[in-house]
Amino acid sequence: MRTASSLKKPFGTAHMVDITHVRFLDWEDAFDVEFEDGLSFLEPHATIKKANRISGKAVPVEVVLDEETRTGFEVRYDNGQVAEVSWAFIRELPPQKRALPTAVTPLAGAPPRAEAHGGTMAKIRNQKTRNTKRKT
Repeated sequence: MRTASSLKKPFGTAHMVDITHVRFLDWEDAFDVEFEDGLSFLEPHATIKKANRISGKAVPVEVVLDEETRTGFEVRYDNGQVAEVSWAFIRELPPQKRALPTAVTPLAGAPPRAEAHGGTMAKIRNQKTRNTKRKT
């Protein structure tokens, strides 16, 4: 048996599949989401609350499947908040956080930064001005 994490695809690579049924399982505190291709996922309620910035005390009142497109569903809460959940949120893994570069690395074959800004170019300019002065 494969676990849900092995069935989920990397972010941005899953193929769209219609949702056929969604329901909230109170005893699991999770949403059971069934897809047209037969796969079913149990998505924790806490994950959906966190992604939609829903209050921790909010209680789901209604789960509404988008009947027209079947690409997502809404969870309506007792305090008036609404969580929107797409098919990709259920079927894909979250995106990886990229580490920001700490320093810019030069391109291969590019001169070192000091030479590019004042080093070699300044020497060439100085040489041209010296050569011009000698001719006169």
